[in-house]
Amino acid sequence: MVRAATVLPHEALPVPAEALARLDALAEGLDAAALWWLSGYAAGLARGRGSAAAPEARPAVAAATPPLTVLYGSQTGNAKRIAEALAGRLEAAGQAVRLIRADAYPHRELAQERQLVIVISTQGDGDPPEDARGFVEFLLGRRAPKLPQLRFAVLGLGDSSYPKFCAIGRQLDERLAELGASRWLPRADADVDIERVAGPWTESLEQLARDSTPARPPLATVTPLRSAAPTAGTRERPLEAELLGNQRITGRGSDRDIRHLELAVPGLAYEPGDALGIWPRNPADTVAALLAALRLPGEAEVSVAGPRTTLAEALLARVEITRLSRSFLVAHAERAGDTGLTALLAEEQRESLAARLSQWQLIDLVLAHPAPWRAEELITALRPLQPRLYSIASSRLAVGDEAHLCVAHVAWQQDGQPRWGAASHHLAGLAEETKLPVFLERNPRFRLPTDPARDLVMIGPGTGVAPFRGFLQQRIAEGARGRHWLFFGNPHSRSDFLYQLEWQQAHRAGHLQRIDLAFSRDQARKVYVQHRLLERADELLAWLDGGAHLYVCGDANRMARDVHAALIEVLARRHGGDAERATEALSALQAEGRYQRDVY
Repeated sequence: MVRAATVLPHEALPVPAEALARLDALAEGLDAAALWWLSGYAAGLARGRGSAAAPEARPAVAAATPPLTVLYGSQTGNAKRIAEALAGRLEAAGQAVRLIRADAYPHRELAQERQLVIVISTQGDGDPPEDARGFVEFLLGRRAPKLPQLRFAVLGLGDSSYPKFCAIGRQLDERLAELGASRWLPRADADVDIERVAGPWTESLEQLARDSTPARPPLATVTPLRSAAPTAGTRERPLEAELLGNQRITGRGSDRDIRHLELAVPGLAYEPGDALGIWPRNPADTVAALLAALRLPGEAEVSVAGPRTTLAEALLARVEITRLSRSFLVAHAERAGDTGLTALLAEEQRESLAARLSQWQLIDLVLAHPAPWRAEELITALRPLQPRLYSIASSRLAVGDEAHLCVAHVAWQQDGQPRWGAASHHLAGLAEETKLPVFLERNPRFRLPTDPARDLVMIGPGTGVAPFRGFLQQRIAEGARGRHWLFFGNPHSRSDFLYQLEWQQAHRAGHLQRIDLAFSRDQARKVYVQHRLLERADELLAWLDGGAHLYVCGDANRMARDVHAALIEVLARRHGGDAERATEALSALQAEGRYQRDVY
């Protein structure tokens, strides 16, 4: 994100027009964090090439003015977006700002920090986002320095349907205070409807920056490298993608409905590892059941984000009804006057509450605990509908202006009634030629190695195999010399071997050197991918010794934990069974970018 200030004619610029064109090409496709890093890199080059005075349009910043670091850890992009917007607001308030992703932050610099703002999400059962694991471990560990001169602020992002809501933000806030730092602003915890908390918090921080920063001239005159006009395919301006194909790829005997979808996305410049965001619609049957249970007219007009609409349309496309939140449960319990429901909200019932939130949808709560609601009040109390992210299962080099997805249709029975996940049910029922709004969510922490000779070890059971289809397509198209090894698992080989023909063809052609399979229900003893890793420990160590990159994609709560533990056990065999040294070795691979995870 390049901010435009005063636009100068080319003849007034200190950079030749040809060089500016090259800079424009270089910046194309880079995200905000990369552009901020690039600006710092250029400043470092300038310092190293002499003490020539800066152009008059760029007044020097007093050395006594301490910069403020905005550090973010983001799993799905929300913390990144908030951090970018916050950095812009603080700059506008006259504060010198450095915006940096947690895994790019040099730990040694923490002792010299004077102002630090952290925006960080919590995943699953109280885990940090992948790009912040190293920073969190360092800050919570013994090597963290005392920080008596630091003032800080922490904004945590999370989902209150999980027991350890915003746990990582809370831990970092408490740890910084323990190390002697002083709070610039009390910690805030934002639920899925992020702006309700993040908006006021960032406004308060901006005002504090204005009050504490002496007036000074602008940091620099910035010339935009490219047009600031919004492009299609962003969260704010989705691309209308046409559905080209929707095929079930699990067999007739499978209890899983997994779909391969192909979408026309002209001009969407994704890379293998990126995700596609889908704005879903809630199940129409569920909306009808809700209106009947609440005895509310679907045609009633309500106010919600965007123009006024009907209650029925708001329930279909504006608010969450397939995911319950703790905040709504609190409001509903007050209206219902139900002591049993109120007891469930007690602190000692956190685990029971989490189980209920994971099993129930709004319709289940309304049927089990009736309570009166007015249309407008109901919509205000519900969280805004959020997009769902799916790993892209293709490479543009192989499929052109298309993006392929591998989506599991989430469906189950609750008290004998069918229940569905919003996005997967919406996608599963779409006919070809349907248009749907999509956007690109870049994932720079899950990327192919720049060296085409590097080997890849890819661990992706179930729909976690999706990005590896794109990885292999890309590497084949580029003529990469590195080898490829896939670990895949699912319940049954006969019905659940996703993309079986493609993997077998790639293996016969010599593009996929190894494939290890774990079909858990095809024998008496359940076998998962982590078991295959342990069986192939010696070969895996040999690949890693040769510089292989290791990738994991899929379920965070069970598979990713078990695979991580198996990898530590594999590495421990090299260190005489020392699990601590093996953990350090795996962390080192992660720091080098050779162990990357995309888990959810």
